[in-house]
Amino acid sequence: MQASQQQFLSLLCVSVLKIYKEPTMKFEEYQSEASQTALYPNRLRNLEYPTLGLTGEAGEVANIVKKIQRDFGGQITDEIRGKLKDELGDVLWYISACADELGLTLAEIAQYNVEKLAKRHLGK
Repeated sequence: MQASQQQFLSLLCVSVLKIYKEPTMKFEEYQSEASQTALYPNRLRNLEYPTLGLTGEAGEVANIVKKIQRDFGGQITDEIRGKLKDELGDVLWYISACADELGLTLAEIAQYNVEKLAKRHLGK
């Protein structure tokens, strides 16, 4: 196993342990920990890579939802919920990587978004 793979697995284990100890996580914590596992070419100069990953993972979410309709009559089982949780986590990882590429934080994106939605839907 290469040193970078060992480092990645070590960071992943630490992150998983933190999540199990503390079930709630702030955006800043998530983005910081996720960025430590972002091992792709030209990191912080390569918006294309995480954007393409994001579209792929979003497609996986859509495919699972399609199968809920086709195979399960619209019912979401615990197994399907787990699969969606996994894929949504991957979507979140790629959103975080895109934010890093743009020099943005997830917290500022979230704040901007709720303010935009409030103006649009609540007339504020």
